[in-house]
Amino acid sequence: MGKQKQQVISRFFASKPKIPAASTPPPSNPSSHSSPPPPKPVISSPNVKTTVSFSPSKRKLLSSHLASTPKRLKPTLSPHTQNPVPPQSNPSLHQKFLQKLLEPPSPPLLESSIEPSESDHKKYTPLEQQVVDLKNKYRDVLLMVEVGYRFRFFGKDAEIAAKVLGIYAHVDRNFLTASVPTFRLNVYVRRLVSAGYKVGVVKQTETAAIKAHGSNRVGPFGRGLSALYTKATLEAAEDVGGKEEGCGAESNYLVSVVEKVLDVSGSVSNFGGANVRIGIVGVEISTGDVVYGEFDDGVMRSGLEAVVLSLAPAELLLGQPLSKQTEKLLMAYAGPASNVRLEHASCDCFKDGGALEDVMSLYEKMVEDNLADNVNQLAEATEQRNSIQGVLNMPDLALQALALTIRHLKQFGFERILCCGASFRSLSSRVEMNLSANTLQQLEILRNNSDGSETGSLLGVMNHTLTTYGSRLLRHWVTHPLCDRNMITARLDAVSEIALSMGSYKGSQSIVEIEGGDSDATIMQPELSCLLSSVLTFLGRSPDIQRGITRIFHRTATPSEFIAVIQAILSAGKQLKRLHINEEYEDYGCNKIGVAIVQSALLRRLILTASSSKVLGNAVKLLSTLNKEAADKGDFTDLIIISKDQFPEVARARKALQLAKEKLDNLIGLYRKQFRNHKLEFTCVSGTTHLVELSIDAKVPSNWVKVSSTKKTVRYHPPEVLTALDQLRLANEELTIIFRAAWGSFLMEFGEYYMDFQAAVQALATLDCLHSLAILSKNKNYVRPIFMEDNRPVQIQIHTGRHPVLETILQDNFVPNDTILHADREYCQIVTGPNMGGKSCYIRQVALIAMMAQNQPLCLS
Repeated sequence: MGKQKQQVISRFFASKPKIPAASTPPPSNPSSHSSPPPPKPVISSPNVKTTVSFSPSKRKLLSSHLASTPKRLKPTLSPHTQNPVPPQSNPSLHQKFLQKLLEPPSPPLLESSIEPSESDHKKYTPLEQQVVDLKNKYRDVLLMVEVGYRFRFFGKDAEIAAKVLGIYAHVDRNFLTASVPTFRLNVYVRRLVSAGYKVGVVKQTETAAIKAHGSNRVGPFGRGLSALYTKATLEAAEDVGGKEEGCGAESNYLVSVVEKVLDVSGSVSNFGGANVRIGIVGVEISTGDVVYGEFDDGVMRSGLEAVVLSLAPAELLLGQPLSKQTEKLLMAYAGPASNVRLEHASCDCFKDGGALEDVMSLYEKMVEDNLADNVNQLAEATEQRNSIQGVLNMPDLALQALALTIRHLKQFGFERILCCGASFRSLSSRVEMNLSANTLQQLEILRNNSDGSETGSLLGVMNHTLTTYGSRLLRHWVTHPLCDRNMITARLDAVSEIALSMGSYKGSQSIVEIEGGDSDATIMQPELSCLLSSVLTFLGRSPDIQRGITRIFHRTATPSEFIAVIQAILSAGKQLKRLHINEEYEDYGCNKIGVAIVQSALLRRLILTASSSKVLGNAVKLLSTLNKEAADKGDFTDLIIISKDQFPEVARARKALQLAKEKLDNLIGLYRKQFRNHKLEFTCVSGTTHLVELSIDAKVPSNWVKVSSTKKTVRYHPPEVLTALDQLRLANEELTIIFRAAWGSFLMEFGEYYMDFQAAVQALATLDCLHSLAILSKNKNYVRPIFMEDNRPVQIQIHTGRHPVLETILQDNFVPNDTILHADREYCQIVTGPNMGGKSCYIRQVALIAMMAQNQPLCLS
């Protein structure tokens, strides 16, 4: 409810009747009503007015108490003066009085199960009938219905919106209702979604001009569900996704979980639930990242807990049936404080190969659509067929979870990301470790144990990334240390080279001399760290291009967002081209110079991928089709630059709009001749265009419509102008509809380039992570770790090691210490000391240093 209101409540209008002083107890037989009991004696009191202030709960309690009229054996007492209230001669008038001054009785809520029946005598307005039909169709969705310039909530949805959004709800006709302005849709949808609700936006499916020329002239505007939002799909959705109010570096995974119960021997059983085999698919719809896996888990569900803590899903899709232990763990993670949305779905339909059939039907449909749309996309269709083969190799339970995810995403229109736009990766990788849930919590890898925030964790200390997608990738690096020696060495070389370039040169550029006898020519080579910092800083101020290209793939991006994302990728690629890493020699006349190139193989590959000529060429091609000035102004009619017979339907609609404008403008010549005034022009006043302004004594035909007037002039709309304006509005709205279809077709063609752009963005994110680790090593004076060969004994030698998190908190007060462990010699240490002496700190320090050396190739020494 809103603010507490002070209400002036006087004693009710009728005078107090004289009641006998004695009262008899109620009869023992409740069925006997022949002699009603006399009321209690009345204590006379002066007729005064009282000002009281009620809390919302108090007002609601009092209103429900006063509004109800059950048969009572005791007289009704006033809740304010404690005097008996005399019977009212007109109960309906008394009810109106209560509704006006107190709280109205509880209105009928529009529950999901309400269906209009013949026995229901309520008369619904056309709008209310539309809402009832939509609510019966979308039972689990909180609906926002567009009505004019506001979005309205009805029934139970209005009660939820009033509680979450802090807005006022009131009774209007048959239902409780609340409303918010249309231009604040992004803000209110995000608040409702963050609270864990599935929100649907219902918009008008026809405009005023089209409705006036259609068959539904006198009926209500047609309405339909135009968008559906949840926490995991919000950033990829239309109208509200991709905004500054987004979740930033946080990932919004949708995780589907299915399981089979195992008996003690490991075979599948239908009883118990202590040991299970779990299948998981996690999808980040806004980035296209898909992780899948199948594993056996024990009674504590430690494996499932580790996956959930690592992915930090925003939504959980639970395939029923689930064991009590699994459901208890997931329900505890999605507690009331987390706002994680839970949804249950049955897996019975996936028995006997049903999951594989569902997945294969979607993949085959996508291949056929691509071949039908463009015969030149044979290569893409072949790539999709290869991905189908990869799906066939997925474990059975993971395949069921994938089918469950596809079925869930179909209602949002995002299932295409799982076919031709996703990057699949397995939970069990040979090159990465999977840390247990206990390790993540005890070592405070992602969150500290005091308040659960990222500040004071290992990730918070190490994160110096400049882009949101780089920060998301660094989180994955921290939770998945490397196991492959070659990959560790590659990261070591890359971080070392970037860190070396930060302190090895005095200027921001290095001078390279020409190799030749008599030449004095020199060139200026940009420094690696300086150029990387410049590119990453620019990208950090740009939109999230990783989510941006995925929104383009989903066809939910706006024209201005499309241009900003593609321009950011193009600018970053052009800047990285300045490194000339693919050119070992350049010819200047008769002399050849040796160009300083990047030495690290990983850095060379990443820079070449981000500055690929194919990616830059496609970016230029896409931007050449759009008019940036029109996109900035929001003028979608002139957005697409048509050339070589592209978008013929848009060209025809533009021509029709131009003809309607010319026809309207040519009418002024007719009125110049009619009134013999060659200077007469159309005027525009307060947004009303094409007004004919004449003197107050001018004689005009009777069918002219007077719009406004002044002391000396009168402004009219002739009937020909009204007809031409109507035709102009109709042509403009038809052009808008045709343009939206053309824009969707243009975004559909982007799917041909999506994989190349995704690889470029992933390379930029990796460069950001490597640059962040180089900054960390320079700021903390970290050294490069040395890994022993496989034929050498296992050993750990740390000299003057420091705890990475406590060192940041304690600043200069941390005392370094050594650790020497050897498999053949000193393979064990006994750490003793008083309480709070630093024993556990020392043990955690060794673990964190080992993780940092194995994951981010850095060692605190």
